[in-house]
Amino acid sequence: METRLDYVNAAPDAIQAVFALENYVSTKSGLDPNLIHLLKLRASQINGCVYCVDMHTREARKDGLSEQWIALVCVWREAAIYSPRERALLGWTEALTNLGATGAPDADYQELRAHFTDEECTKLTVAIGTINVWNRLAVGFRMQPDAQIET
Repeated sequence: METRLDYVNAAPDAIQAVFALENYVSTKSGLDPNLIHLLKLRASQINGCVYCVDMHTREARKDGLSEQWIALVCVWREAAIYSPRERALLGWTEALTNLGATGAPDADYQELRAHFTDEECTKLTVAIGTINVWNRLAVGFRMQPDAQIET
């Protein structure tokens, strides 16, 4: 698959705005980095974003998350490895990433609220929105990861 266009150079001011949001989520929100890894990887899987799945898998691995934890994100409902807090976030991530189909169900929201404060719920929702923006850019313009063979 060939990249459609270089969106960074095509609209640098727009991309700077997305980078500012990303910078907030990643460095200023105070959210647990493992939760950020979790929601970024799951949303990217749902959206079929090869570029972001590759990137966030590598980042999670680099930050010390286990291969099992990374590999089972796509089947989290059947995997006992995730804590109730992580499961609540995964459900909310799926609900918001598939918003048109789910409408953000009350059950998913209530589960989120059982594990996170109002502030955390807001920040996590901003983080989910941010990765969905990146996914739409990368999928829409057919971004491909660098081909690397890992040993």
